[in-house]
Amino acid sequence: MGRKYFGTDGVRGRVGESPITPEFVMHLGYAAGQVLVADRGSLPPNQHPTVLIGKDTRISGYMLEAGFTAAGVNVLMTGPMPTPAVAYLTRALRLQAGVVISASHNPFEDNGIKFFSASGQKLPDSVEQAIEARLDRPIVTVEARQLGRARRIEDAAARYIEFCKSTFPNNLDLRGLRIVVDCANGATYHIAPHVLHELGAEVIAIGNEPNGFNINDECGATHTLALSEAVRLHHADIGISLDGDGDRLMMADAEGRIYDGDQLVYIIARHRIQSGYMKGGVVGTLMTNLGTEHALGRIHVPFERARVGDRYVLERLHANGWTLGGETSGHILCLDKHTTGDGIVSALQVLRALRETGDTLDAFTADLETYPQVMINVPVAKGFKLDAAPAVRAAVAEAEAILNGSGRIVLRASGTEPLIRVMVEGRDAELVRRTAETIAAAVKAAAAGA
Repeated sequence: MGRKYFGTDGVRGRVGESPITPEFVMHLGYAAGQVLVADRGSLPPNQHPTVLIGKDTRISGYMLEAGFTAAGVNVLMTGPMPTPAVAYLTRALRLQAGVVISASHNPFEDNGIKFFSASGQKLPDSVEQAIEARLDRPIVTVEARQLGRARRIEDAAARYIEFCKSTFPNNLDLRGLRIVVDCANGATYHIAPHVLHELGAEVIAIGNEPNGFNINDECGATHTLALSEAVRLHHADIGISLDGDGDRLMMADAEGRIYDGDQLVYIIARHRIQSGYMKGGVVGTLMTNLGTEHALGRIHVPFERARVGDRYVLERLHANGWTLGGETSGHILCLDKHTTGDGIVSALQVLRALRETGDTLDAFTADLETYPQVMINVPVAKGFKLDAAPAVRAAVAEAEAILNGSGRIVLRASGTEPLIRVMVEGRDAELVRRTAETIAAAVKAAAAGA
């Protein structure tokens, strides 16, 4: 059974357009609440299931609580809180589920909803399908005495700050480091600077003045120029850039050079090999740079590719019994530290590597050759099917013949936006660029004629 509304990271879209309308969001909350009521686990008969709801800083984030309470579910609200904080708090408070109202790295006009299970992990497909199945049923509010209640948790931020700090060794600190942290005007604005400061760093925060409209606006992990410029301006030792909901990470060295998710995963893996606590291998995705795979091979770290989306990286990590994986975009999973991708926690693992060895980001990645890679996003209408476009298949086949084994081509529909992502990678930068443009043109033409 396919999923109608859920993508790779929950339900997402433009606010005011289906499915992100007040009516649908309330219905979604009700349907999710019904699934929770049906799966009460060890709760006593007279106790309501409870969910935690956090959100990022976009202005449209006030739309979900009523659907849960109508289904007889209690709601704990945190206000603006990073996605991984909701995962942690759901597990720490022994709740039935966590909910995040966020569109992650998307602009403020978008919003979305994603769910975490009681164990702090993103819901499996089967549970999302069960929720979708209930969306076809009308809302029937429980009787008045069974309605859920909603209240706010006042110490959520402090709890999460302490959790993040606990993932950094007690015998280390960040004293003497000047760190720029870009919070993307998102949910980490009141979290990340405190974590780094309390570990001893001199912190310069940017992107930490959210107003409901400026989340991810020319800042954060998807717009790293702001980080590079700030690091150089303030003569910082290192830079950390997060996205709007705090689950992506990019970093910069003292020269302002940006290090993406592939490079940061490699740094963590290499340090763990050196320190003797690497467990198994690394899971990347179809988009992970081929150079990263080759570099991991040289230090004898097994590597496996999953479908794009951190939920699929997580599935393969669990299947293999491994703990480290991630995506080029900066989703990094350190399952020995957290149940989900966490930008702050991942940054601390990189900082640990630098502090324990005295090396720089540049030194740690000196033997990692990143192959030229071009990504072109082609806007398409909702519902456009790549497999129904023979001209695109022909263009890919011709391009693969030209590359002749010296590169990779990946086409995929975005799980969060109406886009087809065209990625071409290889040793010859000019050939990679031409190939990507040719295939993107074929996709654009097919989408226009669909």
